[in-house]
Amino acid sequence: MANSSKNSVLAAIGGNFFLMVAKFTAFSFSGSGAMLSEGIHSLADVLNQTLLLVGIQRAAKEADGRYAYGYAREVYIWALISAVGIFFLGCGVTLYHGFESLLHPPKELSDVTFAIGVLILSLVVEGAVLFIAYSNLKTNAGDTPFWEYLTTRADPSGVAVLLEDAAACIGVIIALAGLALTHITGNVLWDAIATLMIGLLLGGVATWLIIRNHAILVGPSIPEEVQARVRAIIRSRDTVESIQELKTVMLDGRTYDIMADIEFHGDVVAKQLAPKLEAAYPQIKSIEDFREFAAQYADDVIHALGDEIDALEADIRNQIPEAKFLDIEAN
Repeated sequence: MANSSKNSVLAAIGGNFFLMVAKFTAFSFSGSGAMLSEGIHSLADVLNQTLLLVGIQRAAKEADGRYAYGYAREVYIWALISAVGIFFLGCGVTLYHGFESLLHPPKELSDVTFAIGVLILSLVVEGAVLFIAYSNLKTNAGDTPFWEYLTTRADPSGVAVLLEDAAACIGVIIALAGLALTHITGNVLWDAIATLMIGLLLGGVATWLIIRNHAILVGPSIPEEVQARVRAIIRSRDTVESIQELKTVMLDGRTYDIMADIEFHGDVVAKQLAPKLEAAYPQIKSIEDFREFAAQYADDVIHALGDEIDALEADIRNQIPEAKFLDIEAN
């Protein structure tokens, strides 16, 4: 999953860097505000996707004495910084330029033919990067409904690339429409309106990403259907009488921390130990023998519960690979 997200990010960085240069060049020829907005859009994407790449690299670090649960959440930190960057650099600068164009519109735009050609090329490149990001996420989703996977489990870097490139494709279409209407009508206000729409689009994407990354950093529970599977696995064992408490935390989209407080059936455990107890009982001849027998019995009970907990953890990990951290306690 991490490799597929990394591939998506690298493809996005390469594509957007090329388009950034092309769009700023087209702006220098046309003077179009929408073209400048698209250049800023691509610049913001390059910077933000570079931050995502940093997050992916740092999240791959192994757990150590300082961070026993590993560095997986770093990807959400960098994704959050990236989203804030989109909001202020992409949305803020674009909206400012759009309002400036509305209040002080240029008399006319220069030849927009080159700009339109760059936008058409952008749509092709952005569409290819979007397809790569979507294909990687769709493959990782497996049988999980795509929207559910996207909003609850998907790697934030892959989601960010998907949304940014979807916004980029929509932004290119808006810029094309603004330039075309300006060229046809001769009214430069269409270009300013397109600029504002692109700014609002970037703001919407940034807001969604900020909310998504904030939620996972706070530490939400694992999906309800996965919690139900955990409960079913625990209750499937004869030794379990009830689940007193179940707490779960998503450390990231593919790492769960599960804590369970379980009450075991004493009589079932006793039946498991009965043959050994019956064999040892006739050897009791004195109070010292009895004390040794009782101590051994207590030790056997502790070991039996420990074996049950180990078996439970193995069952959970086999059926739910994301359950990397388990803390099961006997009540």
